[in-house]
Amino acid sequence: MTPLQNRVLPTGEIVSHPAQGMLMGNRGCIHSPERTLGVSRWRTKMWISCVLNWRDRWRDVMPPGRWTALFFLDEATALAAGHRPCGYCRRADHRWLAECWRVASGMAVRPLAVEMDGWLHAERVDRRTRRQVRRQVTAGALPDGAMVRYHGGPALCCGGALLPWSFDGYGAPVSTSPRTRVELLTPPSIVAVLAAGYRPLVHPSAGPTSMRSFSSSIDLEQPRVK
Repeated sequence: MTPLQNRVLPTGEIVSHPAQGMLMGNRGCIHSPERTLGVSRWRTKMWISCVLNWRDRWRDVMPPGRWTALFFLDEATALAAGHRPCGYCRRADHRWLAECWRVASGMAVRPLAVEMDGWLHAERVDRRTRRQVRRQVTAGALPDGAMVRYHGGPALCCGGALLPWSFDGYGAPVSTSPRTRVELLTPPSIVAVLAAGYRPLVHPSAGPTSMRSFSSSIDLEQPRVK
């Protein structure tokens, strides 16, 4: 049986692949009654990432006319694609990211979800081509957790090296110079959030990192911001 087209790449593209991933999310309802995708890749600017299991609720991944469940390898992947933490099932992470956003931007108060959604949408999608916006940067200017395109494929910035990305996890670190030119996939506002202290959840194949690992016991609903 062919897997549904609901797996998300760090580039934001949605493809068919058997790997489930460690987070899910959505961009509104983008599937047909036949459970296939058409041309549209979003119906709302509210792109979120959610836990797979929340209060033991089970839902159809493609209910008619409601929403389309998308799946990500981990949070670094979701952030690169432009998805912020959900304010319901990931409330603590949502507030933590918003607080880091406030610090990074010099705002007096944390931004509302709708404000972050508007800014992110402008950064992640080219209005003319409706494709992901990418930027040329140097590897040394990026914090851990940012995603780039290097040597033709996505890679995670981690400890001064790049970890090649795949649906099954990360490959061995690739050493680079701080001056190495890479194509940035993660939206600039999220890069600033990472630099301000937000630590995304990453697949355990990344190994010991400055980020959080899904292999550790983390209470996703524990408040981190007062």
